[in-house]
Amino acid sequence: MWLVAAFALAGGLAQLVDGTLGMGFGVTSATVLLALGVAPAAASAATHAAKLPTTLISGLAHWREGNVDPRILLRIAVPGAVGGFLGAVVLTNISLESAKSWMAGLLIFFGLVILVRFGAGMRLVPAIPGGNSAKVLSPIGLLGGFVDATGGGGWGPVLTPSLMTVTRHEPRRVVGTVNAAEFVVAVSVSLGFVFGTAHQDIPWLPVLGLVAGGVVVAPFAAKLAGRLPHAPMGVMVGGLVILVNAVTVVAAVVGDLPGWLDATLIVVWISLVAEVARRAWDREKAERRAGVPADVPA
Repeated sequence: MWLVAAFALAGGLAQLVDGTLGMGFGVTSATVLLALGVAPAAASAATHAAKLPTTLISGLAHWREGNVDPRILLRIAVPGAVGGFLGAVVLTNISLESAKSWMAGLLIFFGLVILVRFGAGMRLVPAIPGGNSAKVLSPIGLLGGFVDATGGGGWGPVLTPSLMTVTRHEPRRVVGTVNAAEFVVAVSVSLGFVFGTAHQDIPWLPVLGLVAGGVVVAPFAAKLAGRLPHAPMGVMVGGLVILVNAVTVVAAVVGDLPGWLDATLIVVWISLVAEVARRAWDREKAERRAGVPADVPA
């Protein structure tokens, strides 16, 4: 029972981040499960099983709030579903060690994406003409679905910054549309894992906790989209994801580090992330006072 309660708290916090920032539930959940020793394919399968009800509730809540663009939804959800199914099949057919290193490395990358996105407030490229077209959005959806399945998370970190880059939608519409499309992707990825038999090793008690916490918080997160302090939240989530998965990568590459060095590096990293979060919060407050919409980088 305590295990379910702990994962319910984790699921609620992850959904609060995901529903307001447009990214974080899958990356956070997969990171926690990997840290507990769950096999990569099972961790991704468990995360996507938990996403089925949470993304459905979140998508409906964002729809009611007027945060979803139906045209963009279709242009990213359909190719995302194709990419997600293929990614799930690929992950169930590679070796355990390769899968664990791949997933940890991919999660570190997305942690960096989140950290830079909210810590520096940067667009990677400017908005482009025709960014709402299927020609532009379909490849992004396909890639997002594939990395979401193989990394246990990644749909939001790929799609949310991309849509904020290539379209001119306001942030809450991007977040809502990405959340709604994620349900379709989660269904497809789950079917891919059933096809690949990864569902046999899913830790169902953690999944139950993630679902319980995520479903409760999802409607509130949709209402808070665009209102909570996005920048410091994003920085802290990105920093945590990088820290936890870096342990796996370092162990695979150089082996176990001395305890004193481990502790020193962790303290330094947490201090650095805290400072970046503070500066990001100062920048966001200044932008809000100047009338710049939240989560729109300069």
